[in-house]
Amino acid sequence: MPTNPLANLMKRSPFKGLQEHMRVVLECVHEVPPLFKSLCDGDQAGVQAAKERIFEKENVADDIKNDLRAHLPNSLFMPVDRRDLLEVLHIQDSIADTAQDIARLFIERPMEVPAPLSEPLRALAEHCIETCEQASRIIEELDELVETGFRGPQASRVASMLDELNRIEHETDELQLELTRLLFRHEDDMNPVSVILWLRIIEWVGDLADLAEQVGDRLRLMIAR
Repeated sequence: MPTNPLANLMKRSPFKGLQEHMRVVLECVHEVPPLFKSLCDGDQAGVQAAKERIFEKENVADDIKNDLRAHLPNSLFMPVDRRDLLEVLHIQDSIADTAQDIARLFIERPMEVPAPLSEPLRALAEHCIETCEQASRIIEELDELVETGFRGPQASRVASMLDELNRIEHETDELQLELTRLLFRHEDDMNPVSVILWLRIIEWVGDLADLAEQVGDRLRLMIAR
């Protein structure tokens, strides 16, 4: 019996692919705190192991991203604009890419964590992961949100979740600023190159939360339309 190409097309939910991608991205960033723990403990083998897990999960995320791009229907057959979904997908992928950049730097240039930075650095990483987790929870609401036409109690619930995402991200900004100030207070005790690299690392860790917030901002625009 011949199949209906349009029916087959509609069976493939782009939201399922987006959710699957974000789950793997979240697995990827969950390896960042263990990476920092190993670094703080002087465990280079642990750093290497965390790096390999991050790279493996980033590769899986790339495969999902490429598959979703290849099979994403035109906007005519979707309840949202195709460009909006591709933009969310791109931002999600940038989260995994940033985790990979952090891990790569620690392998390319073995570094020691200055003692005063150890706990604040791990606290910042944990908070940034919390921001990514909140973005992931919102992505998981997409199917039901679309079913309700981006209206009603479900839309209000997601709007509240987006507000919470912004709140958590703001807290990460404060932690990042405090950590940067702490770094500058101890810069005279450090190699100048190390100071520059730690500034970059702190920025990249903060980027995890910034990108998670961007996912939420894009979804907020999608709901508003």
